[in-house]
Amino acid sequence: MNSEPKAGETLTPRSWAAFVARTILGLIFFMAGFWKVFELGALQHARGMFVEAYADTFLPAWSLWATGVAIPFVELACGALMMVGWQRRIAALGLGGVLILVTFGHLLAEPLYVFTAHVIPRTLLLVIVLLLFEHDRLSLDGWLARRSAS
Repeated sequence: MNSEPKAGETLTPRSWAAFVARTILGLIFFMAGFWKVFELGALQHARGMFVEAYADTFLPAWSLWATGVAIPFVELACGALMMVGWQRRIAALGLGGVLILVTFGHLLAEPLYVFTAHVIPRTLLLVIVLLLFEHDRLSLDGWLARRSAS
């Protein structure tokens, strides 16, 4: 069952809700990735936020370096994809993976970590984006789907 509105139908409140949630989610991750890649530097991000921060854990150093360097680029790329609404499934998978890794890391460092300021808002936005996926007429994916259907 495809709940995607037909060409010529007006934008619904769900369409606008999907657009707003997707755009905000994309901006949050894109800007974080942009800062980590172009201002802080991906290697410095990995060193400070992963390798040094988790040196006393069971995680091998190679995995901390790999994850710490990769996350900024995933945030940057998937945030950009989410903002424009292209390849939303891939972007959602990437951003969901980042949220899971961040949650694991915070809990490893501090088992009673408070999620209300960082993880929960982003997770809720991602869930909203996924729940309203078929209603996102303002995404590039939605436009391409309508264009190929006509």
